[in-house]
Amino acid sequence: MKRNISNKINTLLSMFPAVAIIGARQCGKTTLAKALRPDWLYMDLEKPSDFNRIDLDPEFFLQQNPEHIIFDEAQLSPTLFEVLRGIIDNDRNKPGRFIITGSSSPELLTHISETLAGRIATIELGTLKTNEIFDKPLSSFYQLFENPLSATFFDHLPPAALSLKNIQQAWYQGGYPEPVLKKSKTFYLQWMENYENTYIYRDIARLYPRLNKVAYQRFLAMLCNLSGTVLNKSDIARALEVGEKSVREFLTIADGTFLWRQLYSYEKSTTKSLVKMPKGHIRDTGLLHTLLRITDEQQLYRDPIVGRSFEGFVIEELIKGLQSLLVTHWQPFYYRTRGGAEIDLILEGPFGTLPVEIKYGTKVTSSQLKSLENFVIDNHLPFALLINQADKAYWLNRHIFQLPANYL
Repeated sequence: MKRNISNKINTLLSMFPAVAIIGARQCGKTTLAKALRPDWLYMDLEKPSDFNRIDLDPEFFLQQNPEHIIFDEAQLSPTLFEVLRGIIDNDRNKPGRFIITGSSSPELLTHISETLAGRIATIELGTLKTNEIFDKPLSSFYQLFENPLSATFFDHLPPAALSLKNIQQAWYQGGYPEPVLKKSKTFYLQWMENYENTYIYRDIARLYPRLNKVAYQRFLAMLCNLSGTVLNKSDIARALEVGEKSVREFLTIADGTFLWRQLYSYEKSTTKSLVKMPKGHIRDTGLLHTLLRITDEQQLYRDPIVGRSFEGFVIEELIKGLQSLLVTHWQPFYYRTRGGAEIDLILEGPFGTLPVEIKYGTKVTSSQLKSLENFVIDNHLPFALLINQADKAYWLNRHIFQLPANYL
């Protein structure tokens, strides 16, 4: 399988001595690294023999192997990074020497920022995007972000390579490669249950040994029901009977281990009455549905979470698409005013500002689009997007373009 982000990693390896691939457990980091550089030495630091070979004397190991190494779960050996810096600096201008992978974002990013700054490019790999699941190329829609946003882009929009049925399947099952690609519902349900029990709770316990594990598990259960909403930390703290400091720590852990996507309020708008509390969602909808004990698509369609689940899915599809580009300094936000005006997603970057409204259904009324239209007018933007499950892409009015989700 070719991952959308492969070309970007190859490009960065031609520029930097090292590239770090970070992401959730079992999202495909190791498989991708091995596929990109199959002839490189592979060292798995979760394997005791590989760990000891490096950690006992990393300087000797790197003297013997000064390049073309994949270090898997590299955060497990903090001493590696100091020595790696010296090895890189001995031949600073030589690119493409190391690939580092890791699942524990806070720990790994600390090592990278403190030790390898300027020597390494960091890539975040998500679970599979829909086009990857169905072996289709990345949608040409993402070419929109390679230049300043222009409404004329949609004059020549190619047909969608995916179907809405593809989207619905990917939305329900999420994108963890192993259970999705097996195409067995029994295996899928067993794998996801095992992932919940093993990778979430075991890994969290290992990474944060002093964590109140019972409270954290209750927090995750609550977080699933709050997916797609603005979070009030004091309300969560009262419900869990813990302090707000504990809730902030729980959120940091969930976000740092790639379970939760935190979106911050867009504060560059002309309005003064903004809601500034963070909003967020469980990143992988398959995991969200597993944690909520939703075991088939029909059950999902009847669940109150359905609209917010679809919203989170679309946001992640857009983010995964943007992450595969060489576009830098972009950021996702959400927008809400105290008067009730709301926009699900605002993408801001060198391409400009793009407000996006997401609807689970196929039709919307003009009143439902008023906040989106006013935001475009007030902020002098070229256009906004409405993403839904309609079957046609077209202009709803002079400010809003309807893009069916299968174009993503």
